[in-house]
Amino acid sequence: MKIIILGGGQVGRTLAENLVGEDNDITVVDHDPNLLEQLSSNHDIRTICGHASHPRILRDAGCADADMLVAVTPSDETNMLACQIAYSLYKTPKRIARIRSQEYVDFKDELFHNDDMPVEHIISPEQKVTHYIKRLVDYPGALQVMEFAGGRASLVAVKAYYGGKLVGHAISSLKDHMPNIETRVAAIFRKGQAIKPMGTTIIEAGDEVFFITDTRNVRIVMEEMQKLEHQYRRVMIAGGGNIGAGLAAMLEENHHVKIIERSRERCDLISQTLQHTYVLEGDITDARLLSDEHIEDIDVFIALTDDDEANIMSAMLAKRMGAKKTMVLIQRQHYIDLVEDSTINIDIAISPQRATVSALLSMVRRGDIVNAYSLRRGAAEAIEAIAHGDENTSKVIGKAINEIKLPPGTTIGAIVRGHEVVIAHDDTIIHADDHVILFLVDKKYVREVERLFQPSALFF
Repeated sequence: MKIIILGGGQVGRTLAENLVGEDNDITVVDHDPNLLEQLSSNHDIRTICGHASHPRILRDAGCADADMLVAVTPSDETNMLACQIAYSLYKTPKRIARIRSQEYVDFKDELFHNDDMPVEHIISPEQKVTHYIKRLVDYPGALQVMEFAGGRASLVAVKAYYGGKLVGHAISSLKDHMPNIETRVAAIFRKGQAIKPMGTTIIEAGDEVFFITDTRNVRIVMEEMQKLEHQYRRVMIAGGGNIGAGLAAMLEENHHVKIIERSRERCDLISQTLQHTYVLEGDITDARLLSDEHIEDIDVFIALTDDDEANIMSAMLAKRMGAKKTMVLIQRQHYIDLVEDSTINIDIAISPQRATVSALLSMVRRGDIVNAYSLRRGAAEAIEAIAHGDENTSKVIGKAINEIKLPPGTTIGAIVRGHEVVIAHDDTIIHADDHVILFLVDKKYVREVERLFQPSALFF
């Protein structure tokens, strides 16, 4: 597939790195020659230096015969205009734009279609991140929560701790502990290394365990891995931007929510918009303010400003002063690595780039893949694929899972069939139109998975 990526920032660079080893022809356009030189020297990627929406730059990038244009520059307007030019001048068939401004997102149905603004798909990072954090609040103790098939099935990553019922026991004993609950351990990472989960595998404290189940059963399964935490009730959000205010709007009906925001004007706007959120004007790193607001009673402190350093420092301060859990939004990848690899006392680091790249992967994957999540810093991937065709045209329909030649390190965790979530076993048969949820320990095999779910040319 020939893909043009406009914007070589964190999102564009990460997307290119995810796609370059998968039999794709990648071109990245950016106005920064140093950034492009670094990118092309590290990967087999063609680069063009110039303005992303200029017609001649798009022509030189190969828009005329490209399969897809992905516009992820920092400017919404540049991204939209580039899609318009790619459509009008070069008939690029698939056009995706990152749109940050809520003003545009609110009118997406009226704006984004070929008669007006020919953007085929839009990605709103703020919305993606807000929903992602909401899921983490809903499931205290989870490291990641990924939804499939309209939210009917969930893949959850948790750290196994002493106190979890399964810790020290084989995976096969799950059925004894939960005879009426179906779940599947999709992957285990122990000291950073992937371990293939088998019935005889013993869950050890410190393991990072990915399991899949019906979304209604997530908390029950989590209790097998760690002592179940109480639901969060008191939430403090540092930063009243689009993500902070959007998260508060989602939480305020069922939680006690406080927002700390530096800007008085923004505080006034949030106060007028939200009904049950307590809005405070102040500095998120002000220890006296945190003390006055009884930080020691807060269940989760979530730092969501656009300042990485302020987010990290405020979360460390909040944790030291008694907040039970902390989550931090971090833009810079090396800061995320620092937080995740060190003894810094922050529970969860949230990358808006990872959330955006996951959403983009869902759109660029082939073979009827409708959902994709980038995991383990891009090394692993979770995929939802639809089985199309019939037994004559499909490589998977009508076959039991143990008859399907899956790539190394790839497991089928569950199948969503209509409204039913079927946990996968060796003898489970795949039917037409099943939503099949797979976990790839090594994403380099994703192209093989795509081919598995591409029906033959005989399928209409």
